[in-house]
Amino acid sequence: MAVETETGTNGSLVLAVNGERFELPTIDPSTTLLEFLRSHTPFKSVKLSCGEGGCGACVVLLSKYDPVLDKVEDFTISSCLTLLCSINRCSITTSEGLGNSKNGFHPIHKRFSAFHASQCGFCTPGMCVSLFGALVNAEKLNRLEPPPGFSKLTVSEAEEAVAGNLCRCTGYRSIADACKSLAADVDIEDLGLNSFWRKGESKEVKISKLPFYNRDDKFCTFPEFLKKEIRSGIFLDSNKYNWYSPASVEELQSLLKVNDIRKGCENKIVVSNTGMGYYKEVESYDRYIDLKHIPELSILRFDQTGVEIGAAVTISKVIETLKTENKHQFLPTDEIVLNKLANHMEKIASGFIRNTASVGGNLVMAQRKHFPSDIATILLAVGSTVDIMSGYQFERITLEEFLERPPLDFNSILINVKIPNWASIRKVSPENNTTLLFETYRAAPRPLGNALPYLNAAFLAEVSPCKTSEGIMVNHCQLAFGAYGTKHAIRAGRIEEFLKGKLLSDDVLYEAIKLVRTIVVPEDGTAYPAYRSSLAAGFLFEFFSSLIDGGAEITNSFLDGSGSTSLLKHSKPEQKDDQYYQKKVSKMLSSSKQALELSKRHYPVGEPVTKTGAVVQASGEAVYVDDIPSPVNCLHGAFIYSTKPSAWVKSIEINPKSNPGGIAAVLSFKDIPERGENVGAKSVFGTEPLFAEDVTQCAGQRLAFVVADTQKHADRAANCAVVEYGMEDLEPPILSVEEAVKRSSFFDVPPILYPKPVGDISKGMAEADHKIISAEIKLGSQYYFYMESQTALAIPDEDNCIMVYSSIQCPESAQIVIAKCLGIPEHNVRVITRRVGGGFGGKAIRAMPIATACALAAHKLHRPVRMYLNRKTDMIVTGGRHPMKITYTVGFKSDGKITALQLDILINSGFSPDISPVMPHNIFSALKKYNWGALSFDIKVCKTNLTSKSAMRAPGEVQGSFIAEAIIEHVASTLLLEVDSVRNANLHTYDSLKLFYKESAGESLEYTLPLIWDKVAESSSFNQRVQMVNESNRCNKWKKRGISRVPIVHGVLLRPTPGRVSILKDGSVVVEVGGIELGQGLWTKVKQMAAFALGSIQCNGDGDLLDKVRVIQADTLSLIQGGFTAGSTTSESSCEAVRLCCNMLVERLTPLKEKLQEQMGPIKWEMLIFQAHMQAVNLSASSYYAPDMLSTSYLNYGAAVSEVDTHQSKVIGKHVAGKLTMELLIKK
Repeated sequence: MAVETETGTNGSLVLAVNGERFELPTIDPSTTLLEFLRSHTPFKSVKLSCGEGGCGACVVLLSKYDPVLDKVEDFTISSCLTLLCSINRCSITTSEGLGNSKNGFHPIHKRFSAFHASQCGFCTPGMCVSLFGALVNAEKLNRLEPPPGFSKLTVSEAEEAVAGNLCRCTGYRSIADACKSLAADVDIEDLGLNSFWRKGESKEVKISKLPFYNRDDKFCTFPEFLKKEIRSGIFLDSNKYNWYSPASVEELQSLLKVNDIRKGCENKIVVSNTGMGYYKEVESYDRYIDLKHIPELSILRFDQTGVEIGAAVTISKVIETLKTENKHQFLPTDEIVLNKLANHMEKIASGFIRNTASVGGNLVMAQRKHFPSDIATILLAVGSTVDIMSGYQFERITLEEFLERPPLDFNSILINVKIPNWASIRKVSPENNTTLLFETYRAAPRPLGNALPYLNAAFLAEVSPCKTSEGIMVNHCQLAFGAYGTKHAIRAGRIEEFLKGKLLSDDVLYEAIKLVRTIVVPEDGTAYPAYRSSLAAGFLFEFFSSLIDGGAEITNSFLDGSGSTSLLKHSKPEQKDDQYYQKKVSKMLSSSKQALELSKRHYPVGEPVTKTGAVVQASGEAVYVDDIPSPVNCLHGAFIYSTKPSAWVKSIEINPKSNPGGIAAVLSFKDIPERGENVGAKSVFGTEPLFAEDVTQCAGQRLAFVVADTQKHADRAANCAVVEYGMEDLEPPILSVEEAVKRSSFFDVPPILYPKPVGDISKGMAEADHKIISAEIKLGSQYYFYMESQTALAIPDEDNCIMVYSSIQCPESAQIVIAKCLGIPEHNVRVITRRVGGGFGGKAIRAMPIATACALAAHKLHRPVRMYLNRKTDMIVTGGRHPMKITYTVGFKSDGKITALQLDILINSGFSPDISPVMPHNIFSALKKYNWGALSFDIKVCKTNLTSKSAMRAPGEVQGSFIAEAIIEHVASTLLLEVDSVRNANLHTYDSLKLFYKESAGESLEYTLPLIWDKVAESSSFNQRVQMVNESNRCNKWKKRGISRVPIVHGVLLRPTPGRVSILKDGSVVVEVGGIELGQGLWTKVKQMAAFALGSIQCNGDGDLLDKVRVIQADTLSLIQGGFTAGSTTSESSCEAVRLCCNMLVERLTPLKEKLQEQMGPIKWEMLIFQAHMQAVNLSASSYYAPDMLSTSYLNYGAAVSEVDTHQSKVIGKHVAGKLTMELLIKK
């Protein structure tokens, strides 16, 4: 509910958050909305993840009120980039504001949780707000009334609502299903697994079980008290906040003139501040000037000469206007051009960025900072012009001239951009047989947006039939290329001149493409230079190739984007007035079905129940480490890290000119207690220092820990640290595995972890009909990108004790490291982990230094210390997946049967061992999924001067499986055989499986891979689809399809795990396990096991006990020997530990139950437990599950079929996937 207050009259900054009024008498103008929400309000659902507006974890709904129109505008924004002063008198809605555990959850929350759309949950609140924003705006549309319980959203809009929200652990199918379930046109039968309904129930029953979405229950996004304050006309006091909002160009000129007079006064010109997502700024500014309120910069006007767009107009507003504005004065051709411009803009960033990012800001970044802009490229192709104000002077120049000028000075302002009406200018019309063609292109890691492009392009051409011969003449063309590794987008003038007046032919196009390769040349240091150049050639080829057909004529299919390889017809060119622009790339997800075989035998174990905690994750009430309120006098820390891989550290100082203030201390190895050790992380293979001592061992190694009053000040202080290095008397650093081999720099691998060769390699090679000699594979590293960055909070306690909250997969190990570092007993260190916002192995060893650094600072300064690593620092210091170089020699028969494989593998481990010595074992566990005949290898774990590499999502198994498939495909291509037949020929028999996997192979009946291999082929219609793919490839020259069936063998290794189950007096059950909830559903599985095992006592009328069970956070002083949560086995082990505990409790309760039944008849669970407490029965049981030798390791099998579409002109040198279909079977 909105909180009614008296209207403010002092020009203070006021806004509403979830209906509550917040007034800030003073605030640093650089403060972002996210910083305010997390530090000044109780609402913590808004998360900091990437800090760049690229992930959606910080999304909120912003609502603005127009008192003239009495209208509220609602749109989602990225709060990590939005400056607080820019949203004065606005209203914010977070996920807690939609609903919560106190007031009831919103249907969005309930659907996200029950469709299993939340795992770690860190990203879920942002997704819920993104979907809510789409719901709010859909309800404003003039559409047919949807069925009861549904919204006006369409399925496509529901999916697109979360297009900019990243998730690193949940499959997007479940997220899309949760969104689509609210759409009016949803096919209920297409929705996947959920906990609302069961298989076989009717459509009507399914709909009735969905949480009801009541459209009549209007949600107030803008409270009345804030409307009253806006009507009062009170504006922000500029002098108080150093925030200026000029209302005219004249006011802006006066402000800039004052800046000229006050030399040294730093101004920051802002519209939305989204540029901070790409260009991080560490400097501070004296004044902020907001351009949003200047009419000339906010104009969006159509006339017969074209479209004028004010520089402060948002990209979303431009898209909406170009698509929906009444453009009756435009010819159909111009409408198509505008529609295609809008369509391309939809692929820029994400919706919540486009909602605030301005067109002018994008162009200025491209001109001033060489930002790889899509807008600059597409507007360049249509001959746009810009108006610039410099002081009191105004000038209009072409966009091309603007981009080529020296960087715009900060007293010059881009006023607007003008898109000309091309059809009118060139007099293009069907009557004079001329046609205007326009197309835009973009290749990026994510083709539908939210990723910077490898290359973008836009081509405009005026063409007409040749009067003297058959064919198409190019009368005029404008070709723009950008983002390929150059300073700015360019017009390809030489190609334009070459094509002008020419009759299109194969030879002409060939020469034009040759020119492209000489013009589109990426600068040195650009990633994938050959790929980018080939993309440019491919795009130009795609644009013109369809016009090369003797006597052919142009049809609308080229203009509306619906055409493919046949865009020309032997008929008179025509353009229809009702032409409809179709998007070339569908944003709809492929439909799919899920089929699970469920058994009631061990109910509720195995039931697809809602994940424990999912609904509070959706509402944003789930508490992560950085959500814990800061204790009194809490300090914040940041690492100062090395920029040299091997150098003497002579001194570390904070630059006094850039010092942000608030610094409490700068700690280094010299501040470690006398009895402590310089240790920041450990594994069974060795330790890693917390700080470098005299010499750095890698770039990114921690040198010091700066502690300040806020996280922003700590980060800024670390950024402005000045480290003096020395290079004397040091050997050159080892930066590659090749150099490590030359200098014999290796880590030892324990014999028990080094794989054993299989068979006789010499004999196998002798039996081969063919050989591939010394082929190479190079695999790079990979960053974790958990949504929650590394974080910890350390609180000093009495008697030289310390309590540390850590986002870590192994709290026990952090406890040991902290105790060693501080020189105190382990019982003085308490590490608590409730949940982790994504781990993937990166929150195991790599999380220990964060917890240890905070503990050291808290111990020394006697104050709480916390740290939340910014994403850049996290990426630099954390390491990631192991890069490696593989050289293989393989022998094989003519039918594809492999007889021998010899491998030489060099693993880049970085400067400390971490878990690297286990990599050889893991690689070969996955690689042995095929029968290689004989297998021999030489593996070296290389020590280099790089950051330590660590466990990451199937460490070693991913690389091993990739190596295996690369070799299989190499053999198939050498023999010109279908790769599936080579895979099939090399699948294991049970005998060969025993030879390669020894005892892990189990019994013959357990080897189910051949059955799965055949079953996945049958369920996916694999053989029929192979024929269809081959036929499609035969008929299509440029569009190609591929289909693949791949097996997997995963070796499972169980670890010992503790557990404790306690039954409280009211019958509720509390469970502790060593495993950590990372989003994998460990708590849910443990709850199910506890309910199943305790249910065996069979009390009367209780049903299952699932709702009575709660799993609590890991606490190293409560439950010891917790070990690591890793390897996809901790849930299994934890469940067994809990089952053993429950069996003890059932054994203790059974005699009492039987006695009570004799006296009282049937007895309920609550009565049994009450009586047990009264009779002093021990209702707490602990266990330590240690698997026996027979169950310690076993094999899991799986197989998948995937099909991919590609376009040849866009995949030269790099794969770009179009459509993907998949069939998956996994069996234990």
